[in-house]
Amino acid sequence: MSLQMKLVAITLDCPDPPALAAFYQEATGLEPHPKSDADFAGLDREDGLFIGFQRVDDYRAPHWPGQTVPQQLHLCFDVVDLDEAEARLLELGAGKPDHQPHDAAKARVLTDPAGHPFCICRA
Repeated sequence: MSLQMKLVAITLDCPDPPALAAFYQEATGLEPHPKSDADFAGLDREDGLFIGFQRVDDYRAPHWPGQTVPQQLHLCFDVVDLDEAEARLLELGAGKPDHQPHDAAKARVLTDPAGHPFCICRA
């Protein structure tokens, strides 16, 4: 018998939870969690999924694609227009690593302001 589980939260370590929450709020349109503070901020999605951002002292950003500091987590987002989404995310503070393992017409790897890699994929 398989265990029935529903994913309800994803939490990312970072040096500045409110700043990283603001980046993802602008990028996704998710609502800020009402109990967010300087040490733990979050975003709520209508279906109940919660994305949290927790302060970690001496945080070390992952190094994509190397593993000297492992990526720890990798999020993927579907988008309608890759070029438009990439441009907007870069305006919001995302980075674009030189190493791009996918066909640029299908997906791109970016990094959030705390260094976590994530993909945007053509929906």
